[in-house]
Amino acid sequence: MKIKEGFILRSVGSENVVVAVGEQSRKFNGMIRLNNTGKFLWELLKEDRTEEFLADELVANYDIDREQATADVKRFAERLKEAEVLA
Repeated sequence: MKIKEGFILRSVGSENVVVAVGEQSRKFNGMIRLNNTGKFLWELLKEDRTEEFLADELVANYDIDREQATADVKRFAERLKEAEVLA
């Protein structure tokens, strides 16, 4: 999975937000707020990644076990799929 072209991540004050630009802005109105972990995963999804890879990265970079990392990645991916931002 990978983030579609036309979505950018910006920091606004202490908030991390994703907005649509260009052609995507005609289809997607609004923004997505991300916490720091969401921002970390979003950055990884600039390239095609598997859920397993993302879970491995969470385990390697955060104080989290594999089971929790897998569940968190699945939940994050589902939300991105619902928002139609994944290619």
